[in-house]
Amino acid sequence: MSYKVQLSEQDINFDVSENETLLEAALRQSHSLPYGCRNGLCGSCKAKIVSGKIIYPDGSPDGLTAADKKQGYALLCQAKAASDLVIKARTIESAVDIKLRQFPCRVTKFEKLNDDVIRLILELPKSESLQFLAGQYIDILMKDGKRRSFSLANPPDQDQRLELHIRYYGGGLFSEYAFKDLTEKTLLRIEGPLGQFTLHESDRPMIMIAGGTGFAPVKSLIEYTLKNNHKRSIQFYWGARTSDDLYLDELPKQWSKDHKHIQYKPVLSEADKLNGWKGRTGFVHEAVLKDHADLSGYDIYACGPPPMIKAVLDSFPANGLNMEQIFSDSFEFAAD
Repeated sequence: MSYKVQLSEQDINFDVSENETLLEAALRQSHSLPYGCRNGLCGSCKAKIVSGKIIYPDGSPDGLTAADKKQGYALLCQAKAASDLVIKARTIESAVDIKLRQFPCRVTKFEKLNDDVIRLILELPKSESLQFLAGQYIDILMKDGKRRSFSLANPPDQDQRLELHIRYYGGGLFSEYAFKDLTEKTLLRIEGPLGQFTLHESDRPMIMIAGGTGFAPVKSLIEYTLKNNHKRSIQFYWGARTSDDLYLDELPKQWSKDHKHIQYKPVLSEADKLNGWKGRTGFVHEAVLKDHADLSGYDIYACGPPPMIKAVLDSFPANGLNMEQIFSDSFEFAAD
């Protein structure tokens, strides 16, 4: 059985099954409501029940006071529908609406993806989860007070196990540590979410451009669209030096194979002839310009090293791109 839920102050309606919480149903249908722990403790997902009935199968959550109940409030991360509902709840309109928080976390997976890129999986405490938007990043807080920023490579529904792609830079404060001393079970402290490199409402097809580990936020964005059944056309250009630098090449190949609205176009600037590369060569922004004489009908998402971002911002307007339709994130290198 399912019920209808209406947000009283927005023109938003969604279905909820009897086996899922109101928060799970909203997030599943791409309605961003605020939340924190997802365990009924923090109260971040508190909303007012205007009409209808809810139940708490596991008992009244600790984060809901007697006064809250008397005034008709519920915690959406624990409440399940027992009838059609009208609720008064705040929605997340942009990245600035999500609360910035700090968490301890533990490295639960350390995986080498090629000679100079590793994948870290960070697990938050069981009582915590990180609400974020696809494309955002976190800061790792170092013991000396310095910070290092890394994009989240996982989609937002994976809010307790966070995926980072980290490239080795000689002299890089965290990358030196990550490649030489970091091990599984290491404890870290993070702060997030941060950043405005997120999806924007539009009917236009998208061109996504990644340079190197700029693939991480693009992965988050594309996996979010797939999980939520978005069908906007995506052309994904991944720029790298050699084929080895396309460190998760099979994944975008699979996206392209399984979904007609996604095209994958890798571009190598230093084509490794020994590996028999027969694909595109040159700089990735030039490949986009060659394919698209008129960019006025596209939204552009670009993430990677500063020279790539600068080249995109400098050259794409000449091919008709409105600067309001380009969203970028420049990966600045921070030395020790």
